[in-house]
Amino acid sequence: MKKFLLLFVLLSSTLVATAQKKLIQKLLSNEKDTTRKASFMPIPVLGYAQETGFEFGLGALYSFYVDRKDTTNRSSNFSGTASYSTKKTYNLTLKGDAWTKGNRYHFIGEVRFKEMPFNFYGIGNQTNKNDEDKLVQRQMKLLFDAEKSLLKHAYTGISLGFENYNFRDKISGGIFTNTTNLYDRDGGSVVYIGVSQSYDTRNSNNYPTKGFFGRVTFQYVPDLYGGDSFTGSQIKVNLRNFWSIAPKLVFGIQGLYHTVQGQQTPFYLLPQLGNDEIMRGYYTGRYRDENLLAAQAELRYRFMNRFGLVAFAGGGKVFANSNFSLHDLKPNYGVGGRYFFDTAKGLSVRLDYGVGEKKVMEKRQSGFYISLAEAF
Repeated sequence: MKKFLLLFVLLSSTLVATAQKKLIQKLLSNEKDTTRKASFMPIPVLGYAQETGFEFGLGALYSFYVDRKDTTNRSSNFSGTASYSTKKTYNLTLKGDAWTKGNRYHFIGEVRFKEMPFNFYGIGNQTNKNDEDKLVQRQMKLLFDAEKSLLKHAYTGISLGFENYNFRDKISGGIFTNTTNLYDRDGGSVVYIGVSQSYDTRNSNNYPTKGFFGRVTFQYVPDLYGGDSFTGSQIKVNLRNFWSIAPKLVFGIQGLYHTVQGQQTPFYLLPQLGNDEIMRGYYTGRYRDENLLAAQAELRYRFMNRFGLVAFAGGGKVFANSNFSLHDLKPNYGVGGRYFFDTAKGLSVRLDYGVGEKKVMEKRQSGFYISLAEAF
């Protein structure tokens, strides 16, 4: 019996070690998978902040081709993040980006529920760290876009969305309480309907090495709730271009413009500077106003099928309708690393460190990001 148990343990250990070796070889293999099969990549969500306590959870991305035989069919990607903290904050986000056969239809969806602390600094492009006001935000967001290819490379579509916000000031008497032109201070809801037009010649929707992408969306918010509820519109313009300047080197640029127009625009709808995709290094919400203008360039060096390095730099600002100028653009720059868990589709785990401006009497603004897929 003891010999049998010993043999069983040795056999099990051998099988586990073999399986682990194959997994490691697969994850580090420099070979490109040409089978166009589906892929799945989970990543842990770990963090700590004084406001949230210890945050833990899981993020994942699932990618597949609707038509594996068609080599021009773009990959459909679905991602999700679920996290919870020791101070009972939560974040649940689901995103989808799907392409049908022949790339005739393109669908984009997002569902988000979260209750998280965030810092409010006021409105404008010159807010101060000393004015930091700690709030708790509860958000629900639903978004659905559908586009159809009417001409080669061109997609025309419609957009539907709903957003609901609720805010709680943890310590009254700060800038959040005392700012007089702050509308919907406690939160509110908006429903919008819109149209979109895009033009896309990229050779990949995940890791393009050449081509152009441009998308313009117009969304209208009707008066559904009456009273002082917001009625207006928002416009978003997103332009990108990519060049392959060497076999392993790609240069990409992106320009972004976002504006919200209407009477008594709620502060939570105002465009915000900084996130894990553009103007990396700035805290999201540190600067917000009626308009956002930003641009960035990124040099991508994929020295192996599995691994790559990037360097990026850009600039941007937020501004009121009557106060546009280019003299106070905020800079950002940084570096990052890439691990491509699906080499054929160009899907990666992204680690970036971005640096922003240093204001007088403040530390230089910066941020570290762990995300799935490229920044743009």
